Amino acid sequence: MAQHLVIVESPAKAKTIEKFLGPGYRVMASFGHVRALPSKQGSVDTANDFEPKYQILPESKKHIDAIKKELKGVDRLLLATDPDREGEAISWHLLAALGLDKKPTMEIRRVVFHEITKDAIINAVKHPRDISTELVDAQQARSILDYLVGFNLSPFLWKKIRYGLSAGRVQSVALRLVCEREKEISAFTEQEYWTIAAKLQKQGGAQLKAGLVAVDGKKLDKFDIPDAAAAEALKNGIAKGDAAVAAVTRKETKRTPAPPFTTSTLQQEASRKLGFSAKKTMSTAQRLYEGVAIGDGGTVGLITYMRTDSVNLSAQALKEAHDLISAAYGTEYALPKPRHYKNKSKNAQEAHEAIRPTYLDKTPVELKKHLPSDLFRLYELIWKRTVACQMAEALLDQTSVDIAVTGEQRGSYTLRATGSVLRFPGFMKVYIEGVDDEDDEKEGTLPPLEQGELLNLLEVLPEQHFTQPPPRYTEATLVKTLEEYGIGRPSTYASTLNTLVERKYCRLDKKRFFPEDVGMVVNDLLTAHFAQYVDYNFTAGLEEQLDQVSRGEKQWKPLLREFWEPFITLLRQKEGEVKKDDLTTETIDEVCPECGRPLAIKLGKRGKFIACTGFKDGCKYTRNLENTAAEEKAEPVLSDEKCDKCGQQMLIKDGRYGKYLACSGYPACKNIQPLNKPKGTGVTCPECKQGELTEKKSRYGKLFYSCNRYPDCKFALWDPPVQQTCPKCGFPLLVRKVYKKKGEFLKCPKEGCDWTSA
Repeated sequence: MAQHLVIVESPAKAKTIEKFLGPGYRVMASFGHVRALPSKQGSVDTANDFEPKYQILPESKKHIDAIKKELKGVDRLLLATDPDREGEAISWHLLAALGLDKKPTMEIRRVVFHEITKDAIINAVKHPRDISTELVDAQQARSILDYLVGFNLSPFLWKKIRYGLSAGRVQSVALRLVCEREKEISAFTEQEYWTIAAKLQKQGGAQLKAGLVAVDGKKLDKFDIPDAAAAEALKNGIAKGDAAVAAVTRKETKRTPAPPFTTSTLQQEASRKLGFSAKKTMSTAQRLYEGVAIGDGGTVGLITYMRTDSVNLSAQALKEAHDLISAAYGTEYALPKPRHYKNKSKNAQEAHEAIRPTYLDKTPVELKKHLPSDLFRLYELIWKRTVACQMAEALLDQTSVDIAVTGEQRGSYTLRATGSVLRFPGFMKVYIEGVDDEDDEKEGTLPPLEQGELLNLLEVLPEQHFTQPPPRYTEATLVKTLEEYGIGRPSTYASTLNTLVERKYCRLDKKRFFPEDVGMVVNDLLTAHFAQYVDYNFTAGLEEQLDQVSRGEKQWKPLLREFWEPFITLLRQKEGEVKKDDLTTETIDEVCPECGRPLAIKLGKRGKFIACTGFKDGCKYTRNLENTAAEEKAEPVLSDEKCDKCGQQMLIKDGRYGKYLACSGYPACKNIQPLNKPKGTGVTCPECKQGELTEKKSRYGKLFYSCNRYPDCKFALWDPPVQQTCPKCGFPLLVRKVYKKKGEFLKCPKEGCDWTSA
């Protein structure tokens, strides 16, 4: 019988930790949260000082029973849940669920570790502590606040817009960012401007390119060349002049590496470099943290805890980095003293470390054969960033050349050429933030030039430009913006962004957030009537107050009272003020072609559409918002195809899901078919070996490839198939992948096979 029972959250961790602790210790998993506020009204008693009515989760009952059974005869219970507020709260909830919160019958202690290595686990067990009531209170306050907002504001949205919508303390602010960016884009007016460059050549030597920066000694601003006429005049003036080097400026510049990863920066960089969603990044990091089997070494946790806002590294990690850099790259790449970074987060948990490999000597090359592709790529990213942050600065020689062009009675022009040469790569030998590691951001180099040197003017190149609207948010830029405002916590960003898409408030198209009609309507309602609660500063201020609770500087129940009373008062006031039709119906200056009543723009489940206001009186006229009345009255478009049921001509019609074919014999024949039939690929289905893989579109418009024998065969792929056998595992087809940084290559789609042609 074990004398010590250790409780962790994950069963994967349990196996690894039990092996480290050895005899006398039994390690079990809680499988995450064990108690929560039920998803129903009344789970928080606001009249009784916000008393929460927690319940054991149905799926957790069997785990609690198993732990209770194991507790018999145990001398000591060690709560080793994750080292954050959520983990602290899970430990507290476990005691209540086990009935040990009032009169414990054994010694109960909390142990915390940030990496799953033998030394870290044994050290944590040697230095236990009590459960932190401040961290538990902060988590309780956050959970209750989210409940109070969600279970009061969401039903309000159901009544005023439609059933099934949701509002959230952080979610609604993230939605506001996306919607306001879309409004900026819609309101944007492009402005024309021109730039002028010139191709020049040394006497009988190398060529270079320079841009016009000044005319008659006056520096040009962005819009000083507004149109083609102005550009042509300058072009003619420069073309007839003589060019000579007026000044050469050389200076040494230094570049410092980015700090090691926090949760937020890992999500951003994995999105930029690997194309991972925030959700995928966190689930992949979780697997690396909990442990991966690496051959004879057994299961090992490969990274430190992935929910952190600290950029600190332990003394041991800094020493390992120094030794590895010296051995692998040379002493000139290692630092004489470790480089330390400052946290930007207001309440960074300094006791935590940044996300780093648990053992830096486990290089990506060594681990590649043991890790699935996604785990390997994320591990490699973390390893490179950690090593690079402790490497020497990169040194660049930057050169700027001013070229004077003078002509007959046409004034003087100053052209400028810049270039840089990487003199010492330093950390850039391993990692460059935000770009491909193959040095995609090399600047052009310049030929040797001296002041007074004459140059041949080969060509003058005017170029037209237009100002661009601000870009839509990607997952990376939205996470970055939320963090900059201090809204939410890095550990919640993945679920927040996922909710925006799941609720159909936004869609992700080419990795950018586009607000849907319902998202815009919800945001307009919240910003018009609950502006304070979706205000960036208010939400960030509330986050800071929760941090104060976690530090013991503020009590949690007074914080709830300060929030609740004005919030519920405003909500009750708006119940009577806001009318559903004002939000979901907009009359337009057009009448129904069927009954003559006014038409209106309405909000439906699939977005906005035009409908007759006489719907309640029996008129069913509707059409897509994009269709005009003129289009409605146009002659039907005949297709070349015949109806396969009655033989009459098929018509091309436009429905809510796009264009489709309909029989001209309607209503006698109601046959309809897709306009664009699935396109064959010529590749045989590898599963049934009978069907052909065909190109189709998902309900969200994304291309995929599936067997034409569906539903008898359900084989499908997201990437274009190629009829070639995998040289490694023998799978009968490959898929074609195209990445911006890697280009086009082939990959085996079989799970567990990592063969690529890249």
